[in-house]
Amino acid sequence: MILMNIILIMFLIISNIMMFLSIILSKKSFMDREKNSPFECGFDPKSSARIPFSLHFFLITVIFLIFDVEIALIFPIVMLYKMVNFIIWTKISLFFFIILLIGLYHEWNQNMLNWTN
Repeated sequence: MILMNIILIMFLIISNIMMFLSIILSKKSFMDREKNSPFECGFDPKSSARIPFSLHFFLITVIFLIFDVEIALIFPIVMLYKMVNFIIWTKISLFFFIILLIGLYHEWNQNMLNWTN
């Protein structure tokens, strides 16, 4: 019982020393102001938040995220190729790719894929 108390006290002392050292070593100076500020798409976070933002940048980002998620959904389809009925697998895969191509065609028609305006 005494040994358990000594070990517990040692753990508490060591953890307190580590926290105290981390506080001392992580003192921020005014020179690190730029390193501590968040970086937001090239905008200065200390300036006004009402500056114009390119909506085109936002749309490209959303399109990238959509295609990224679709790639994550395609991988299991490929892995299930030998485990399921081929005709059902083909129908599901074609349905998924047709939806993907219709979405791509819609984005193309809306001129969302143009980098320059």
